[in-house]
Amino acid sequence: MPLLLPLLLLAQAYDPEIEAVMNRSRKEKQEAAAAAVAAPRATAAREDGRIPVPAKFAAPFQACLDQAVESPDAAVAFAQKWRIEGGSFYARHCMGFAYARAERWAPAIVAFEQAAEEAERSAEMAQSARLWAQAGNAALASGDAAKARQDFDAALARGLPDGMEKGEVHLDRARALVALGDGAAARESLDVALAQAPRDPLGWLLSATLARRSGEMSLAQAHIARAVQLSPDDASVALEEGNIAVLTDHEDVARSAWQRAVRLAPTATAGKAAADNLSRLPAAGR
Repeated sequence: MPLLLPLLLLAQAYDPEIEAVMNRSRKEKQEAAAAAVAAPRATAAREDGRIPVPAKFAAPFQACLDQAVESPDAAVAFAQKWRIEGGSFYARHCMGFAYARAERWAPAIVAFEQAAEEAERSAEMAQSARLWAQAGNAALASGDAAKARQDFDAALARGLPDGMEKGEVHLDRARALVALGDGAAARESLDVALAQAPRDPLGWLLSATLARRSGEMSLAQAHIARAVQLSPDDASVALEEGNIAVLTDHEDVARSAWQRAVRLAPTATAGKAAADNLSRLPAAGR
């Protein structure tokens, strides 16, 4: 195998597959978070630990979220009017969601942060934590990793129940720290994320990539294997599987993984990076 390819992989300061994964489904994540909060329940708590929206806010909140999907500008106007009429932090929450739908990240950050502060003043600490986390994701989507880290720290400081939700905030915090070049702190957050959200393949993928870049190849192999198990049809996972395989002298595994990445997402960043890596390998059988 040409020595150049392993050297290129080891020298990468910021991996294209991680950039692709970090930017993946930001809108979908915002929508899922908003929808989960919006779903009204009559009980004081839900099975997943989330606090339901009070009945007097539930219908206008859901209407605002639905409008944001169709017309973010109209939803912003709706939320502004609702806020004046007493929509509490739910109005600002929807405003942030609408701005995020329009990829207007700066006002989205402000709206989510203001919603978080208002929720805290209302003694809704868990809701405040979730809104700080949404502000962090908006900041990360805008490219402001330092701001994102501050918001994720604020979310964790307000307290979240153990489980997937807390794990995802630690994972998002780790993504911000990777972007800031703080691998040691990212590893600490990732370890918490893996313990709290062990079924999230993104955590295992990011952990494997960090381990590869720090030369911890046994850890990288173990964690990418878990990511493949959880998400076998993810091109970013396949790309990283190949990267780790080629650095551990498993050229056949690397070739197969990169071919899978190209097949899964030929025009995406991960697929293009895999195709480039394949072009650097010697022909099979040589």
